[in-house]
Amino acid sequence: MRVGIIGGGAAGLMCAAAVFEADPSVDIFLLERNEGLGKKVIISGGGRCNVTTGIQDVKMLLTKYPRGSKFLTTAMYAFPPEAVYEWFESHGVPLKNEPDNRVFPISDDGHDVVRAFEELFAMTRVQIMLGSNVTSVAKEGDEFLIYRKDTVEPLKVDKLVLTTGGQAYRHTGSTGDGYAFALALGQTITPLAPSLNAFFTKEKWTAKVSGIAFENATITAKLATEKEFTGPFLFTHKGVSGPAVFALSSLVAFKQYNAESPLPITIDLYPDDSIDELTGKIDVLRAVHGHKQFSNVLAMLVPKSLSEVVIHELGLSETKPANEFSKKDVSRCAGWLKAIPLNVVQRGAGDEFVTAGGVQLLEVDPTTMESKVCPGLYFAGEILDVDGFTGGFNLQASWATGYLAGTSLST
Repeated sequence: MRVGIIGGGAAGLMCAAAVFEADPSVDIFLLERNEGLGKKVIISGGGRCNVTTGIQDVKMLLTKYPRGSKFLTTAMYAFPPEAVYEWFESHGVPLKNEPDNRVFPISDDGHDVVRAFEELFAMTRVQIMLGSNVTSVAKEGDEFLIYRKDTVEPLKVDKLVLTTGGQAYRHTGSTGDGYAFALALGQTITPLAPSLNAFFTKEKWTAKVSGIAFENATITAKLATEKEFTGPFLFTHKGVSGPAVFALSSLVAFKQYNAESPLPITIDLYPDDSIDELTGKIDVLRAVHGHKQFSNVLAMLVPKSLSEVVIHELGLSETKPANEFSKKDVSRCAGWLKAIPLNVVQRGAGDEFVTAGGVQLLEVDPTTMESKVCPGLYFAGEILDVDGFTGGFNLQASWATGYLAGTSLST
């Protein structure tokens, strides 16, 4: 049997490995348009490669996917995070589980993750075809034809796996070509949108507090049906970023917003306190430090630069002592910290930046990853209408679907 896998990213790499480990006699052709494998894998997580998650409860794991969670069920049980962990360790990549449940190579080097596959393939029948610019695919009878630029004769295979990724990080080769291949073979592509992105805001004051981070805040998008996420975030020169922002951006991936029609959000820096409780905390500090400027008293709760922003945004006195502030103004400050108002006007690149949308899941068998429309055609990874939050969840989905596709087509 001859198997063609188009796309040498996470899903394609794991698919090729799974095919070989299930049946070493299969001829595997792994086509990658770049001159090296796993380019996006290497740069993910700031180059450290957030391989997977430390969450081992599959039901909890599936809640981390705003799109495609039900579809992923079989794949996640077949190749859950602990199995991924064991696979890499058994292939020479020692891993570590960090306190926030992100899993990285002990070396903190994404090259080691890709090198594990390269070393495995060097000893197998996997033919790595780098620099392969696939232009089109077709099916004739029971065979798939893969046409490549500068090559007249197509590569003929018995089974074809599309693992071309989405269209985020286009410089890594994820240019969306796989969608065209899928369409040519009769599949449907759902609407596409960027996900896991930072937010750029209309407000410019965020530049004054750029770099300030909070470990636990609730960020809410003010839509007809409110979307919110609680977790870490930080202010940037252009807006806000960090895990909670990326997660919220995923929940509103298909919302259109710009300078003329911004997306209103609020940030609650004290999600565990009511406004009255936060006001009380400020009053306790005022009682002890009433002679100090109010911004200095607030600076005992939040960083000084942010306390100055609060004073400025609410139009309060910068010099008046804290004990001269009215209860109403103190309550206004507490209210502002509980619902910092911002207007998002643009998406900014995030750490993982993936594509929401893709191959219609109703047309793919979730127990095998084989197309219901085109027998012998399989899918894995980001080309599917599946995406997760930041924290290793997208790579986990790619490993799991790649593994399931590889083991399924081998039987």
